Amino acid sequence: MASPHLPFLSFPKTPPPQLAAPRPLTLPFRPRAAPAAAPQPTPPEGVGPAAPTPPEGVGPAAPTRGDRFLGRQVATEAAARVLAPDDADRRLRRKEKRRALAKKPSGLASCYGCGAPLHTAEEGAPGYVDPDTYDLKRRHHQLRTVLCARCKLLSHGHMVTAVGGHGGYPGGKQFVSAEQLREKLSYLRHEKALIVKLVDIVDFNGSFLARVRDFAGANPIILVITKVDLLPRDTDLNCVGDWVVDSVVKKKLNVLSVHLTSSKSLVGITGVISEIQQEKKGRDVYILGSANVGKSAFISALLRTMAYKDPVAAAAQKYKPIQSAVPGTTLGPIEIEAFLGGGKLYDTPGVHLHHRQAAVIHADDLPSLAPQSRLKGRCFPANDTDVELSGNSLFWAGLVRIDVVKALPRMRLTFYGPKKLKVNVVPTTEADQFYKTEVGVTLTPPTGKETAERWAGLQGVRELKIKYEERDRPACDIAISGLGWISVEPSGVPSNSSDDNIEEEYDDGELHLMVHVPKPVEVFVRPPLPVGKAASEWYRYQELTEEEEELRPKWHY
Repeated sequence: MASPHLPFLSFPKTPPPQLAAPRPLTLPFRPRAAPAAAPQPTPPEGVGPAAPTPPEGVGPAAPTRGDRFLGRQVATEAAARVLAPDDADRRLRRKEKRRALAKKPSGLASCYGCGAPLHTAEEGAPGYVDPDTYDLKRRHHQLRTVLCARCKLLSHGHMVTAVGGHGGYPGGKQFVSAEQLREKLSYLRHEKALIVKLVDIVDFNGSFLARVRDFAGANPIILVITKVDLLPRDTDLNCVGDWVVDSVVKKKLNVLSVHLTSSKSLVGITGVISEIQQEKKGRDVYILGSANVGKSAFISALLRTMAYKDPVAAAAQKYKPIQSAVPGTTLGPIEIEAFLGGGKLYDTPGVHLHHRQAAVIHADDLPSLAPQSRLKGRCFPANDTDVELSGNSLFWAGLVRIDVVKALPRMRLTFYGPKKLKVNVVPTTEADQFYKTEVGVTLTPPTGKETAERWAGLQGVRELKIKYEERDRPACDIAISGLGWISVEPSGVPSNSSDDNIEEEYDDGELHLMVHVPKPVEVFVRPPLPVGKAASEWYRYQELTEEEEELRPKWHY
């Protein structure tokens, strides 16, 4: 059966809907105008083709993001090439700082007397402790209360040396060099600390540490003058304080203040404590100075004075550094819990200076260089004699010889130093033979024939020509590093003298001296230190402006 026929269905054709054209994107900035083209020279009429005129809108486009990125890269590379040396220096400084800070004392147990690390390996070496004692203290966590064998000998008066390298200290083993002790202080310039610098008034120039900033860095410094109790009687400390401040200003050392102290009589210690508490501000305090300047004695006086109000300082007195006449008693930074309000006190190894007498004499003679009582000037010639100095030589023990080539009328040399060192006067023509036969016998130190045979002698010679400016005051001081000083002064020429020859000699004359010392001991010529009763009459204070007075450090006593 056939299927029914279906009619064909057709639908009207409708056009597809038209989409709206997209709206142009509006930029928030205006495109940069094309830069004006450089004017072209117009050729003469009839010569050459006419320059085509570019259509409107054609020209160099604004820099793209890629162009700007490449420009920044090129500028960065150029700046890096310029700044590369500065970056290298900065990296080098950071490396040196890290290396220096790595030398800062760690938590290793050290002898509380000298700061040497404790050990049981080599008997007789600094820091050696009996093994049984070491094990017992270690088990009970009491290693910080241990005193090494060397410090026990030092505390009983033995001269046990541990530092060599400056002409040497005969006898004993040389375990530490002076350079190694300096290295132990290299980290200090990178620390944020308060520096208390000590200077011996008897050896002011020799113990001053002129390059102290090499150790202290930019840290603030309090200058402490020690052993003022050794100055001659009736000395006006107002004059001494002004003289010290003037010397500090001339040396261009910026300090917070200057303190005149005595660790033996505790004079001036309270003022130092007050200054430390005011300037410490939570920082550690380091006691810095040359060897044998009195650092350990100063710390002992500091703790004794602070103990009245500070229980921490009172407890620290039991374990304080050892005091000794041997240079290099302290062999490492000693940490002391001394402050109730935070911060620690450090005793540091003494800075060994090659130009001091202690660096060249035998260890057994070291105590003779340390004055034990007030200094008393020894004048030559004496006031009641008329002996002239010209043509004579003066020996100060076997350590100093002064040949007087030419002297002025009524002039004298006054020696200030340890009383154990005697002064001898002989004619200059006999000086060489006298020294050769009497060194080690009459001229001591050096003491004994064996020491005298190894003694190098007075090889350093310095010629001094001194001119008097005023007849009523000393001309200058001749300071011998590590020993004392010699004052060049008139012996009381009356101001109303009618002797025209004396007047002319003082006005036009010149003092001529030859000073012999061991190498490499240094000789300093300085303004006279005002000591004794007469000093207050001839010493003159400088006239300063208000601005200069404000900039000068203040001194305290």
